Amino acid sequence: MADEERNEDVTPEEEQPATPDEETAPAEEEAAPAEEEAAPAEEEAAPAEEEAAPAEEEAAPAEEDATQPEDSSAEASGEVAEAEDESVPASEPEPADTGRIPAPPESPVAAAPSEDVGGVVKAKDLPPGAELEPISLEPDRPLDAEERARLEAEEEERARLEAEATADGGEEPVARSGPRIELDAGRSIQATGKRKSSIARVILRSGSGSFEVNRRPLEGYFPRAHLQTIARQALVTSGYEDSLDVTVRVQGGGLAGQAGAIRHGIAKGLTEIDAELRGELKRRGYLTRDARIKERRKAGLKKARKRPQFSKR
Repeated sequence: MADEERNEDVTPEEEQPATPDEETAPAEEEAAPAEEEAAPAEEEAAPAEEEAAPAEEEAAPAEEDATQPEDSSAEASGEVAEAEDESVPASEPEPADTGRIPAPPESPVAAAPSEDVGGVVKAKDLPPGAELEPISLEPDRPLDAEERARLEAEEEERARLEAEATADGGEEPVARSGPRIELDAGRSIQATGKRKSSIARVILRSGSGSFEVNRRPLEGYFPRAHLQTIARQALVTSGYEDSLDVTVRVQGGGLAGQAGAIRHGIAKGLTEIDAELRGELKRRGYLTRDARIKERRKAGLKKARKRPQFSKR
């Protein structure tokens, strides 16, 4: 009985299960009050934004006022610059230099046809440097009086220095014009002279001035006039070049060393004939044995001082 009463109380609508839409409706109803609460908060924020807008409007006029002095200062500086330009007179253009040679027209070689080979343009049959511009030379301008005088003074000074150098390097004057002592006809004087690695044995006899070196005339043995002069210097200085016959046997060294050795031997022989010549010959250096010789080669070097090329690797 109790079960039947319970079944009668439940209507057919209550017996149907609830749909998903019916279940989400209460959740939406609960979210609506939350949205209503957020709306007053947004309304409160709007007045704050309206209050900030007037502050920005007030700041804008202040910025405009600050820029106005800068504009005025710029205008003032512009006016000052214009005034300075007016005060400075315009510079006159420099006169054109009429002394220069006008540039020659372009060479027809430079305008030769070109061909395109592999995308690279190459000049056809052009000599090297054809693309270079020719150098324009300035014509000789007339010199004024001051420049002409300066050039003449420089030329005179140069000539004077050359004359002094020539006088210093030239042959010294002859000590005697002729022999003071005659050598006996049967007497001969022998002396030895040295220079570098050359050794000369000299024989002086009374005669007419012949000169033989290794059974050959002096001009045939020494082809250079400079070497002939060196060999005769002692005779010419003392004045015995025409009164003595000289016979020389020389060996070792080269021609320059042999000529120096002959002069040394003749000078030593002349001092035996006339002792007064010693001072003059000594002063000129004819009696001094020149000890300068070729320096020997060192081990590990190519020559006396020359070293092999340095190789880092």
